Amino acid sequence: MKKQVLVGREKEQVILQKALTSNEAEMLAVIGRRRVGKTFLIKSAYAGHIDFQMSGIQNATLQRQLENFAYRLSLLTNENEMRAIPKNWFQAFTQLIDFLRARPKDSKYVVFLDELPWMAGKKSDFIQGLSFFWNSWAVDQDIVVVICGSAASWMVQKVVNDTGGLHNRITKRINLKPFTLNETAAYFKSRNISLSRYHIVQIYMALGGIPHYLKEVEGGKSAVQNINDICFSESGLLRDEFRNLYPALFSNPQNHVLVIRALATKRQGMTRTEISQSSKVKNGGTLTKVLQELELSGFISSYYAYGKKKKGKLFRLTDEYSLFYLQFVEKNIYEGEDTWQHLSQTQTYKIWSGYSFESICIKHLPQIKKALNIGGVYTVSASFSKKGTKDTKGTQIDLILDRKDQVINLFEMKFYQKEFVLNKSYAEALKEKMNIFQEVTKTNKLLLWTIITPFGLKQNQYALNLVYSTLTLESLFAS
Repeated sequence: MKKQVLVGREKEQVILQKALTSNEAEMLAVIGRRRVGKTFLIKSAYAGHIDFQMSGIQNATLQRQLENFAYRLSLLTNENEMRAIPKNWFQAFTQLIDFLRARPKDSKYVVFLDELPWMAGKKSDFIQGLSFFWNSWAVDQDIVVVICGSAASWMVQKVVNDTGGLHNRITKRINLKPFTLNETAAYFKSRNISLSRYHIVQIYMALGGIPHYLKEVEGGKSAVQNINDICFSESGLLRDEFRNLYPALFSNPQNHVLVIRALATKRQGMTRTEISQSSKVKNGGTLTKVLQELELSGFISSYYAYGKKKKGKLFRLTDEYSLFYLQFVEKNIYEGEDTWQHLSQTQTYKIWSGYSFESICIKHLPQIKKALNIGGVYTVSASFSKKGTKDTKGTQIDLILDRKDQVINLFEMKFYQKEFVLNKSYAEALKEKMNIFQEVTKTNKLLLWTIITPFGLKQNQYALNLVYSTLTLESLFAS
């Protein structure tokens, strides 16, 4: 079996190596959503250095978690019989201290505690035990303690922002994000899968940059075939992943799913009030908690419309798989073979792909700024919308870069399977959008249209007179 190679994650690897080579004790928190590759990153970066590793068991009792701890320790000490099960986490960490002290070591100790939220279940003294371990012993040792969890909100609230024994004990923190398009392409290359950038984007729009999902992609198949096999076939990994995704992260996921379903119905995003009305989740503390947890876990993003920094905050569903599942899989799960072959030819697909491509572009703002040669210019990204009235037209611009050098880039993002042609009516519509934006905002900055489209823009009189710059997939796939 070919060994998997760690792809990308350069910044994260630097942080991990700095912790390993520093002259002081380090407690490193690694946070990221389910299936994003946290465990693989840590095990790869610290290969040959990990002295003790344990992963929490989902929905297990305190007794079962402690049995798991005793078993892991017995394996490392080569004991014929499992050692006595500790009565609580204080005793467990005492045993861990004894184990580490007896272990000959010419480099830093590394302790890796995975899926922390599962270990620290209800009526558990895990946080107190971990605090004891760190404050009474580890802080004075040559050690790296890596704590990891998929429930990002729990990790931040209970550990990173702890006001008790772990207060300010985290020395380094990694928020592991899904792969970028560049990392996705590198990942496929490492697996000897040859796909064009256009096919990779199609797959990314359905699966996102989640390594565990992308692992299901097979070489020799088109994007349409892979999506069909992974999401619609009876044996497909993602056919029913949505049902397991949120319960694995949140203790009471019903409201989270209601909010996700509500946001999936409006691509431009929703205000809190609109989310509450659509999801039937009361607009109060419960909704605040749900929104915070979903955003920390990377499923939704919040942003302000242009010029509205104090009110009008919008929330948008940015998890590609959740949107794809709700738009297509859930409604067509029993339609038989080649379901996606058919659905990918419909008008619904065209609308969805346009929205999904816009979302991917927004996630790749650093690459866009680099392509425009404004990487060193301070910018604020936003969206702009104006509702139409009986007498005036409304408009929507999904991405704006407001620059400190007195320029505003207005973006039009089109997912098109060949070179995009700007005709007279489309050009007039863009001019009208720009005029409405200028009239509403009263800006005196230079306004420039930038079009992002997979295969570029055909140069005709309308493009030459209106569009300042065009970006293609090459720009989005930059490192």
